Amino acid sequence: MTATYGFNATLTARPGMGDRLVDLLLTGLDEGGPGAGEFCVVYLVSRSASDPDVVHVSEGWTTEEDHRRIFAGAAAQAIVARIDGLLAKVPEYTDYVPVRGRAAF
Repeated sequence: MTATYGFNATLTARPGMGDRLVDLLLTGLDEGGPGAGEFCVVYLVSRSASDPDVVHVSEGWTTEEDHRRIFAGAAAQAIVARIDGLLAKVPEYTDYVPVRGRAAF
């Protein structure tokens, strides 16, 4: 499948909560999670090299509509609800249109 919509998110956890935030975000890859479905082409969770409480998420989706539909579902909303309690500030998002690339994890 090809991604036609994507974004990067930078999330800053409360001090010392970076591990919990990463663990929670990685549940998105569990069966039934938003990152595990066929419409999610890329779901990459990374940490800042200089601050363990700063977490980056890169996502690529078949379409923006697929992303919105999946994230309106119960599994994604459960993760989002739990993320809010771990954050020190509002996440920063950058939308993009994928051109070409490769993801092999």
